Amino acid sequence: MMTSAPQSFREASARLRVQGLLDAGSFTEWLGPARRITSPHLAALDAPVSFDDGVVVGQGLLEAQLVVVIAQEGLFNGGAVGEVHGAKIRGALLRAIEVRARAVLLCVDSGGVRLHEANAGLIAISEIMRALFAAQAAGIPVIALVGGTCGAFGGMGIVARLCDALLISEEGRLGLSGPEVIETVKGVEEFDSRDRALVWRITGGKIRRTLGEATLLLDDDIAAFRAAAAKEMMGSKTMGDSPRQRGLSPDALQTLEAAQRHLEARAALDPGIRDGQQVWQHMGLGEEVALMDPAEFNRCLEARER
Repeated sequence: MMTSAPQSFREASARLRVQGLLDAGSFTEWLGPARRITSPHLAALDAPVSFDDGVVVGQGLLEAQLVVVIAQEGLFNGGAVGEVHGAKIRGALLRAIEVRARAVLLCVDSGGVRLHEANAGLIAISEIMRALFAAQAAGIPVIALVGGTCGAFGGMGIVARLCDALLISEEGRLGLSGPEVIETVKGVEEFDSRDRALVWRITGGKIRRTLGEATLLLDDDIAAFRAAAAKEMMGSKTMGDSPRQRGLSPDALQTLEAAQRHLEARAALDPGIRDGQQVWQHMGLGEEVALMDPAEFNRCLEARER
């Protein structure tokens, strides 16, 4: 029996990712390109616009379960968030509550907020966070998928970490400030953004999985993301169960305080660690970790965690 060749998640467009993640023919797009809802700020600056403003939103089926899907297009303005772009993401998260979706799949591919729309973009990020919390409070898990060309940085890097699960490929990246931003502000001596190996050792999927900031490391394959997302969705609470306690309840506060203590203890182990290779050496994983495929790498970390 022949199996289809892997389809790169990193190289695919937002729409191809959506098609590959969902059951065939099940996707219904909201506010698609035919509606021509574009950013008024970009038009005012005579900058190129996109008829979907760089984000695809809608609903479909994943393993016959209703899901809402949001996919940023990293090839348009680096997936950066502006007023319309952010409003579409916020609206899709709130719509998930209305349609009683089983989960939200959030394909993050963004460098952060658009400089063209700085204030509007920052406000949009805060509204996305509020909508994400509302969905979670309604018992709807939000699953972040990170493996695009832009990674998940800036405000969308924070949003990704607020999700119930974060699935990332080795080619994916996650952080607050991007390498180019750090280099511009602090100098090339602090972070050489042209050193691609260094960039991935610090922000790449393998080190983020090592540090517990990603749930699972995946192959750069849309089918692998689909399978992992379906597993996370099926393992989460359903709408009929008690909603998750995401507010500042005593239990949630204790969890946050425990996480903070863990981070402080980790930082105190060796303040001089500045590179993923040093982290793996400190953990006793050795140089072979760089050659492990995602499945082997996950097994290695899971064995240590047990």
